[in-house]
Amino acid sequence: MSLFAKSSALDERSARLAGIGLMLLGIFMFSFGDALGKFLVGTYSVGQLLWLRACAALVLLFPVIWRQRSAFLSLERPWLQLLRVTLSTIEVAAFFLATVYLPLADVITYYLACPIFVTALSGIVLREKIGWRRWSAVLIGFCGVLIALRPSASSVTWPALIALAGSTSFAFLMLITRSLRATPDIVLASTQFIGTFTLGALMAPFGWVTPQLSSLGLFALAGAISVSALMCVNRSLKLAPASVVVPYQYSMIVWAVAFGYVVFGDVPQIATIVGAAIIIAAGIYIFLREQALGREETAVSPPA
Repeated sequence: MSLFAKSSALDERSARLAGIGLMLLGIFMFSFGDALGKFLVGTYSVGQLLWLRACAALVLLFPVIWRQRSAFLSLERPWLQLLRVTLSTIEVAAFFLATVYLPLADVITYYLACPIFVTALSGIVLREKIGWRRWSAVLIGFCGVLIALRPSASSVTWPALIALAGSTSFAFLMLITRSLRATPDIVLASTQFIGTFTLGALMAPFGWVTPQLSSLGLFALAGAISVSALMCVNRSLKLAPASVVVPYQYSMIVWAVAFGYVVFGDVPQIATIVGAAIIIAAGIYIFLREQALGREETAVSPPA
């Protein structure tokens, strides 16, 4: 925590550099945690991963939760909070379920489309005015999704559709989060882990495999990585303008390809690389347009 406290006193240029560094570090840790989760679900069930990972995360967050416990007593729009936790839990479960069957880079590519889905849904669900430039970027981004998905009777599989459904759930989650900006960060983060803890506890007994001591350490590491990555990303956004640091979140595709190749031997398809490049370009353009119009930015984040 001392590192984060000291970093707040840096001059503007140094703060921006520190923000970029923390964003890159946070995205690396998120990507490492995703790869670790994919490794674990090769042996253990998704329910076990969700439950044990959430246990470790909540243990680490408990001191902060206890200090800010009053923030949990008067939540704005409780039913909307519950819907947000439900969507968050669904998208995390969908993410790790998809990684059981798909290369990590493929799953991340579908999640990179989240800002594109958010922009499209903002116009449809929230009736926000979206100009032709951003609609064009949305359509181009969807083309990138289709290229990565490689739709055909034989290539569109249930795991791919699960990953795409998880990404869509994440988009709705971001829309709801826009409406809950008055909710403290610790409440938003901890309730997400509580959601995965609950679903994991319900799913874990089915297909339970008793973890070895070394595997328990990996589950704990996965939870610790998630919390640390979340802290880095949040601090990054406080140190530097979002327009400076958010584009660096797209570095997750680089790590997904690297971890997929080194750990699992996955060689990314050309279609996945081309689709990811188109999605990233469209997402960055949408982000910059929203910044120019003074709107709330949409950050790209892996599952919490």
